Amino acid sequence: MSDYVITTDSNSDVLPAFIKENNLTIIPQYYAFGDTVYGDQLNMEPHEFYETMRKGELPKSMANNPEVIRERFEKLLKEGKDILHIAFSSALSGSCNNVVMTANELMEEYPDRKIVVFDSLNASLGEGVSVYRAVELWKSGKSMEEVYDILTEERDHVNVSFTVNDLNHLQRGGRVSKTTAVVGSLVNIKPILTVTASGELKADGTVRGRKKSLKTLVSRMEAALDPDAYGKDRMVAVLHGDCLDEAQSVADMVKNLGFTNVVINDVSPSIGTHAGPGVVGLVFYGKKRS
Repeated sequence: MSDYVITTDSNSDVLPAFIKENNLTIIPQYYAFGDTVYGDQLNMEPHEFYETMRKGELPKSMANNPEVIRERFEKLLKEGKDILHIAFSSALSGSCNNVVMTANELMEEYPDRKIVVFDSLNASLGEGVSVYRAVELWKSGKSMEEVYDILTEERDHVNVSFTVNDLNHLQRGGRVSKTTAVVGSLVNIKPILTVTASGELKADGTVRGRKKSLKTLVSRMEAALDPDAYGKDRMVAVLHGDCLDEAQSVADMVKNLGFTNVVINDVSPSIGTHAGPGVVGLVFYGKKRS
Protein backbone atom coordinates (compact mmCIF):
# COMPACT_ATOMS: atom_id res chain seq x y z
CA MET A 1 0.00 0.00 0.00
CA SER A 2 1.27 3.46 -0.90
CA ASP A 3 2.68 5.66 1.86
CA TYR A 4 -0.14 8.19 1.91
CA VAL A 5 -3.44 8.37 3.75
CA ILE A 6 -6.85 9.79 2.88
CA THR A 7 -8.51 12.28 5.21
CA THR A 8 -11.75 14.24 5.00
CA ASP A 9 -14.11 16.31 7.16
CA SER A 10 -17.29 15.38 8.98
CA ASN A 11 -19.40 17.21 6.36
CA SER A 12 -18.68 14.36 3.92
CA ASP A 13 -21.23 12.17 5.75
CA VAL A 14 -19.24 8.99 5.07
CA LEU A 15 -20.72 6.05 6.95
CA PRO A 16 -19.09 5.44 10.37
CA ALA A 17 -18.39 1.77 9.57
CA PHE A 18 -16.44 2.78 6.44
CA ILE A 19 -14.42 5.34 8.42
CA LYS A 20 -13.53 2.70 11.00
CA GLU A 21 -12.78 -0.03 8.45
CA ASN A 22 -10.38 2.22 6.52
CA ASN A 23 -8.96 4.09 9.52
CA LEU A 24 -9.81 7.49 8.03
CA THR A 25 -8.84 10.65 9.89
CA ILE A 26 -11.79 13.06 10.08
CA ILE A 27 -11.52 16.82 10.59
CA PRO A 28 -14.57 17.94 12.59
CA GLN A 29 -16.95 20.67 11.48
CA TYR A 30 -18.71 22.48 14.30
CA TYR A 31 -22.23 23.64 15.12
CA ALA A 32 -23.76 25.27 18.16
CA PHE A 33 -27.04 25.57 20.02
CA GLY A 34 -26.73 28.72 22.09
CA ASP A 35 -23.33 28.72 23.79
CA THR A 36 -22.81 24.96 23.53
CA VAL A 37 -20.50 23.96 20.68
CA TYR A 38 -20.72 20.45 19.21
CA GLY A 39 -18.78 18.59 16.55
CA ASP A 40 -15.73 16.93 18.09
CA GLN A 41 -15.73 15.33 21.55
CA LEU A 42 -19.27 16.59 22.17
CA ASN A 43 -21.81 15.47 19.58
CA MET A 44 -25.54 15.07 19.13
CA GLU A 45 -27.11 12.02 17.55
CA PRO A 46 -28.85 13.06 14.29
CA HIS A 47 -32.36 12.38 15.65
CA GLU A 48 -31.70 14.50 18.74
CA PHE A 49 -30.26 17.31 16.59
CA TYR A 50 -33.25 17.45 14.24
CA GLU A 51 -35.76 17.08 17.09
CA THR A 52 -34.14 20.10 18.76
CA MET A 53 -34.64 22.05 15.53
CA ARG A 54 -38.25 20.89 15.27
CA LYS A 55 -38.85 22.33 18.74
CA GLY A 56 -37.77 25.74 17.47
CA GLU A 57 -34.15 25.98 18.58
CA LEU A 58 -31.94 27.37 15.84
CA PRO A 59 -28.37 26.08 15.54
CA LYS A 60 -25.53 27.84 13.80
CA SER A 61 -22.74 26.20 11.81
CA MET A 62 -19.07 27.01 12.24
CA ALA A 63 -15.93 26.30 10.20
CA ASN A 64 -13.26 23.82 11.20
CA ASN A 65 -10.49 24.72 13.67
CA PRO A 66 -6.96 25.23 12.25
CA GLU A 67 -5.43 23.99 15.53
CA VAL A 68 -7.33 20.71 15.27
CA ILE A 69 -6.37 20.36 11.58
CA ARG A 70 -2.71 20.89 12.52
CA GLU A 71 -2.84 18.37 15.37
CA ARG A 72 -4.42 15.62 13.25
CA PHE A 73 -2.29 16.22 10.18
CA GLU A 74 0.95 16.49 12.15
CA LYS A 75 0.34 13.11 13.78
CA LEU A 76 0.16 11.53 10.31
CA LEU A 77 3.21 13.41 9.01
CA LYS A 78 5.25 12.23 11.99
CA GLU A 79 4.31 8.66 11.03
CA GLY A 80 5.94 9.30 7.64
CA LYS A 81 2.67 9.56 5.72
CA ASP A 82 1.71 11.98 2.96
CA ILE A 83 -1.91 13.18 3.03
CA LEU A 84 -4.67 13.45 0.42
CA HIS A 85 -7.44 15.51 2.02
CA ILE A 86 -10.92 15.64 0.47
CA ALA A 87 -12.58 18.91 1.44
CA PHE A 88 -16.05 20.43 1.72
CA SER A 89 -16.84 22.92 -1.07
CA SER A 90 -14.74 26.09 -0.84
CA ALA A 91 -17.75 28.01 -2.22
CA LEU A 92 -19.88 27.12 0.82
CA SER A 93 -17.44 27.51 3.72
CA GLY A 94 -14.01 28.78 4.73
CA SER A 95 -13.13 25.27 5.89
CA CYS A 96 -11.30 24.24 2.70
CA ASN A 97 -9.17 27.38 2.88
CA ASN A 98 -8.33 26.64 6.53
CA VAL A 99 -7.06 23.21 5.49
CA VAL A 100 -5.01 24.64 2.60
CA MET A 101 -3.35 27.25 4.82
CA THR A 102 -2.56 24.72 7.56
CA ALA A 103 -1.24 22.25 4.98
CA ASN A 104 1.10 24.88 3.50
CA GLU A 105 2.46 25.74 6.96
CA LEU A 106 3.05 22.08 7.77
CA MET A 107 4.80 21.36 4.48
CA GLU A 108 7.28 24.11 5.30
CA GLU A 109 7.96 22.42 8.64
CA TYR A 110 8.05 18.91 7.09
CA PRO A 111 9.69 19.48 3.68
CA ASP A 112 9.92 15.73 2.97
CA ARG A 113 6.17 15.29 3.31
CA LYS A 114 3.36 16.27 0.95
CA ILE A 115 -0.25 17.31 1.65
CA VAL A 116 -2.62 17.57 -1.32
CA VAL A 117 -6.06 19.14 -0.79
CA PHE A 118 -8.85 18.16 -3.17
CA ASP A 119 -11.69 20.71 -3.17
CA SER A 120 -14.76 18.54 -3.84
CA LEU A 121 -16.86 21.61 -4.73
CA ASN A 122 -19.63 19.62 -3.13
CA ALA A 123 -21.35 18.91 0.17
CA SER A 124 -22.52 16.01 2.32
CA LEU A 125 -22.38 12.71 0.43
CA GLY A 126 -21.68 14.71 -2.72
CA GLU A 127 -18.29 15.18 -1.10
CA GLY A 128 -18.46 11.72 0.46
CA VAL A 129 -18.65 9.76 -2.80
CA SER A 130 -15.21 11.18 -3.66
CA VAL A 131 -13.93 9.78 -0.37
CA TYR A 132 -15.31 6.33 -1.23
CA ARG A 133 -13.81 6.62 -4.72
CA ALA A 134 -10.42 7.74 -3.38
CA VAL A 135 -10.24 4.79 -0.98
CA GLU A 136 -11.18 2.40 -3.79
CA LEU A 137 -8.37 3.82 -5.98
CA TRP A 138 -5.90 3.85 -3.08
CA LYS A 139 -6.59 0.16 -2.40
CA SER A 140 -6.01 -0.61 -6.08
CA GLY A 141 -2.47 0.80 -5.74
CA LYS A 142 -2.91 4.19 -7.39
CA SER A 143 -0.49 6.92 -6.31
CA MET A 144 -1.72 10.02 -4.50
CA GLU A 145 -1.22 12.09 -7.66
CA GLU A 146 -3.13 9.56 -9.78
CA VAL A 147 -6.04 9.54 -7.33
CA TYR A 148 -6.12 13.35 -7.25
CA ASP A 149 -6.19 13.50 -11.06
CA ILE A 150 -9.04 10.96 -11.31
CA LEU A 151 -11.09 12.77 -8.66
CA THR A 152 -10.55 16.06 -10.50
CA GLU A 153 -11.60 14.49 -13.81
CA GLU A 154 -14.78 13.08 -12.25
CA ARG A 155 -15.63 16.02 -9.96
CA ASP A 156 -18.05 17.82 -12.31
CA HIS A 157 -19.88 14.53 -12.91
CA VAL A 158 -20.87 14.10 -9.24
CA ASN A 159 -24.43 15.42 -9.26
CA VAL A 160 -26.34 16.39 -6.13
CA SER A 161 -29.99 17.40 -5.98
CA PHE A 162 -32.12 17.69 -2.89
CA THR A 163 -35.44 18.89 -1.58
CA VAL A 164 -36.45 20.30 1.78
CA ASN A 165 -39.63 20.02 3.77
CA ASP A 166 -39.52 23.50 5.31
CA LEU A 167 -38.35 26.51 3.31
CA ASN A 168 -37.84 28.61 6.43
CA HIS A 169 -34.48 27.01 7.24
CA LEU A 170 -33.15 27.92 3.79
CA GLN A 171 -34.58 31.42 4.18
CA ARG A 172 -32.68 31.90 7.45
CA GLY A 173 -29.46 31.01 5.66
CA GLY A 174 -30.19 33.43 2.83
CA ARG A 175 -30.77 30.67 0.26
CA VAL A 176 -34.34 31.75 -0.58
CA SER A 177 -36.25 34.99 0.05
CA LYS A 178 -38.68 35.43 2.94
CA THR A 179 -41.56 35.87 0.48
CA THR A 180 -40.68 32.59 -1.27
CA ALA A 181 -40.54 30.79 2.09
CA VAL A 182 -43.91 32.14 3.28
CA VAL A 183 -45.79 31.60 0.00
CA GLY A 184 -44.16 28.23 -0.62
CA SER A 185 -45.15 26.95 2.80
CA LEU A 186 -48.77 28.07 2.33
CA VAL A 187 -49.28 26.25 -0.98
CA ASN A 188 -47.15 23.17 -0.18
CA ILE A 189 -44.44 24.12 -2.67
CA LYS A 190 -41.26 22.05 -2.39
CA PRO A 191 -38.06 23.36 -3.98
CA ILE A 192 -35.50 21.26 -5.83
CA LEU A 193 -31.96 22.48 -5.25
CA THR A 194 -28.66 21.45 -6.78
CA VAL A 195 -24.96 21.97 -6.15
CA THR A 196 -23.42 23.72 -9.15
CA ALA A 197 -20.08 22.96 -10.83
CA SER A 198 -18.63 25.92 -8.91
CA GLY A 199 -19.74 24.31 -5.63
CA GLU A 200 -22.62 26.64 -4.79
CA LEU A 201 -26.26 25.90 -3.99
CA LYS A 202 -28.78 26.79 -6.69
CA ALA A 203 -32.58 26.64 -6.71
CA ASP A 204 -33.63 24.50 -9.65
CA GLY A 205 -37.40 24.66 -9.80
CA THR A 206 -40.29 23.68 -7.55
CA VAL A 207 -42.95 21.01 -7.39
CA ARG A 208 -46.13 20.77 -5.36
CA GLY A 209 -46.22 18.16 -2.61
CA ARG A 210 -43.70 16.04 -0.80
CA LYS A 211 -44.22 12.77 -2.70
CA LYS A 212 -43.84 14.56 -6.02
CA SER A 213 -40.61 16.19 -4.85
CA LEU A 214 -39.06 12.82 -3.97
CA LYS A 215 -40.10 11.28 -7.29
CA THR A 216 -38.71 14.34 -9.08
CA LEU A 217 -35.26 13.76 -7.55
CA VAL A 218 -35.20 10.30 -9.13
CA SER A 219 -36.67 11.30 -12.51
CA ARG A 220 -34.13 14.12 -12.81
CA MET A 221 -31.36 11.70 -11.93
CA GLU A 222 -32.56 9.34 -14.66
CA ALA A 223 -32.45 12.19 -17.20
CA ALA A 224 -28.93 13.21 -16.15
CA LEU A 225 -27.26 9.77 -16.26
CA ASP A 226 -24.32 9.14 -18.59
CA PRO A 227 -24.34 5.33 -18.91
CA ASP A 228 -21.45 5.20 -21.39
CA ALA A 229 -19.11 6.89 -18.91
CA TYR A 230 -20.56 5.82 -15.54
CA GLY A 231 -22.21 2.43 -15.18
CA LYS A 232 -24.84 1.27 -12.73
CA ASP A 233 -22.18 -0.25 -10.47
CA ARG A 234 -21.15 3.31 -9.48
CA MET A 235 -22.16 4.45 -6.01
CA VAL A 236 -25.42 6.31 -5.54
CA ALA A 237 -26.02 8.00 -2.19
CA VAL A 238 -29.26 9.06 -0.52
CA LEU A 239 -28.98 11.55 2.32
CA HIS A 240 -31.67 12.61 4.75
CA GLY A 241 -32.43 14.80 7.74
CA ASP A 242 -34.12 12.38 10.15
CA CYS A 243 -36.60 10.99 7.62
CA LEU A 244 -35.27 7.49 6.97
CA ASP A 245 -38.52 6.06 5.55
CA GLU A 246 -38.61 8.66 2.79
CA ALA A 247 -34.87 8.19 2.10
CA GLN A 248 -35.49 4.45 1.83
CA SER A 249 -38.31 5.00 -0.67
CA VAL A 250 -35.94 7.11 -2.82
CA ALA A 251 -33.27 4.39 -2.52
CA ASP A 252 -35.82 1.77 -3.65
CA MET A 253 -36.70 3.87 -6.72
CA VAL A 254 -32.98 4.14 -7.54
CA LYS A 255 -32.51 0.38 -7.17
CA ASN A 256 -35.44 -0.14 -9.54
CA LEU A 257 -33.35 1.69 -12.15
CA GLY A 258 -30.75 -1.08 -11.82
CA PHE A 259 -28.21 0.51 -9.47
CA THR A 260 -26.55 -1.99 -7.15
CA ASN A 261 -24.42 0.17 -4.83
CA VAL A 262 -26.78 2.50 -2.95
CA VAL A 263 -25.89 3.95 0.45
CA ILE A 264 -28.11 5.92 2.84
CA ASN A 265 -26.89 8.21 5.60
CA ASP A 266 -27.95 11.12 7.78
CA VAL A 267 -27.08 14.66 6.77
CA SER A 268 -24.52 15.84 9.32
CA PRO A 269 -25.65 18.61 11.69
CA SER A 270 -23.31 21.26 10.29
CA ILE A 271 -25.15 20.97 6.95
CA GLY A 272 -28.52 20.10 8.48
CA THR A 273 -28.35 23.49 10.22
CA HIS A 274 -29.17 25.10 6.85
CA ALA A 275 -31.40 22.44 5.28
CA GLY A 276 -33.41 21.50 8.36
CA PRO A 277 -35.32 18.34 9.29
CA GLY A 278 -36.83 16.53 6.33
CA VAL A 279 -34.14 17.27 3.77
CA VAL A 280 -33.69 14.42 1.28
CA GLY A 281 -30.92 14.41 -1.30
CA LEU A 282 -29.65 12.22 -4.09
CA VAL A 283 -26.01 11.92 -5.22
CA PHE A 284 -24.97 10.16 -8.42
CA TYR A 285 -22.41 10.13 -11.23
CA GLY A 286 -23.78 11.43 -14.52
CA LYS A 287 -23.54 14.24 -17.06
CA LYS A 288 -21.50 17.31 -16.13
CA ARG A 289 -23.23 19.57 -13.66
CA SER A 290 -23.56 23.18 -14.79
